[in-house]
Amino acid sequence: MMRSTLIGALALMALTTAARADGDPAAGEKVFTQCKACHQIGETAKNAVGPELNGLFGRHSGSVAGYNYSDANKNSGITWDETVFREYIKAPRTKIPGTKMTFIGLKDDQKITDLIAFLKQYAADGKKN
Repeated sequence: MMRSTLIGALALMALTTAARADGDPAAGEKVFTQCKACHQIGETAKNAVGPELNGLFGRHSGSVAGYNYSDANKNSGITWDETVFREYIKAPRTKIPGTKMTFIGLKDDQKITDLIAFLKQYAADGKKN
C-alpha cells in the first residue's frame, strides 16, 4: 500500500512538472495583466496602444491590420514563435531596436512560459483553441 501511494505521488509530480514545462495558461493570464495596459486579446480585442495579440504565433511582425507599427517592427523580418517571443519579451528594445514598445521586459522564464501558454490559446479570430 505504501509503495503504490509513493509511486502514485511520484507519477503525479512528474505530470505536474511536465505540465509546467508547457506553461500554465491560468498563470499566464495573471502575467498578461502587465500587458493589458497596451494589448488586448480575445474575441472583442482591438488595437490599442499596442496591437491586438490574437493568433500571435506564426504571424509576421508588423502585420496586424490597422495598427501603426514602427518601421523597425515592420521591417524586422520576424515571424513570431516561442523562441523569438522569449527573446523579445525579455528585452523588446534589444530584440527590435527602434520598436515603439516601452515595456522594459519580463525576466522570469516560468512567467514567460506561462504567458506563452496563455497567448497560444487564442486563434487569429480571438476564439480559444
